[in-house]
Amino acid sequence: MKNSHISQTITALVLGTILAGTTAMANDTIKTDANSTAAKIDNSMSSASNYMGDSAVTAKVKSALVSDKGINSTDISVETNHGMVTLSGFVNDQMQAERAVTAARSVSGVTSVSDKLHVKEAGTTAKSYASDSAITSEVKAKFLADSVVPSRKIKVTTDNGVVQLSGRVQNARVADRAESVAKAVDGVKSVKNDLRVVQKS
Repeated sequence: MKNSHISQTITALVLGTILAGTTAMANDTIKTDANSTAAKIDNSMSSASNYMGDSAVTAKVKSALVSDKGINSTDISVETNHGMVTLSGFVNDQMQAERAVTAARSVSGVTSVSDKLHVKEAGTTAKSYASDSAITSEVKAKFLADSVVPSRKIKVTTDNGVVQLSGRVQNARVADRAESVAKAVDGVKSVKNDLRVVQKS
C-alpha cells in the first residue's frame, strides 16, 4: 500500500514537472511569436513610412520642376527610392537637364539625384510628335501583352522615334526583354534602356 502511494506521488510529481515545462515553453513561444509579430509590424510600418516619404519627395520635385520656368517638365519623369531621385525623359537642351537636376537637389528629403535625361533631337514637328505618341502607345501595349515585362513599373517616353525606358525591374533579364520588345515596334529608331535593376530584399 505504501509502495502504491509513493508510486502515485512520484507520478504526480513527474506529471507536474512536465506540465510546468510545457507551460513555460508555450509562454516562450507566445512571447517569441508576439515579438516576431511586433517586429513584422515595425518593419511594415517602416516600409509604409519610407513609401510615404518617397511619394512626398516625388511630389515636391515635380512641383519644383513645374515652378522653374526655364524647364519644360512635360517630358520629365520623377521616381524616388529611399530619397534617391531619378529624373528620366527628354529635355530641349543640356542646360535644361542641368537645371532639372539642380531643382531636384534643392528639395528637402532628396539624398541624391540620378540624371537619366536625354536631349531631344532637333527638328521635332507636330507630325513627329503624333508619331511618337503612337509609338509610345504601341510599346506600352506590347508590354501589357508580354508575360515577362512588368508593364506598370516601366515608364515609356518617345522622341523622334527614340524610345526611353525608365523605372525599376527585378533583374537584368526583364530589362533586356523590355528593350527587345520595344525595338520590335514599328517606327522605333533606337531604345535608350535606363531601367534600373533592384534586387528584392
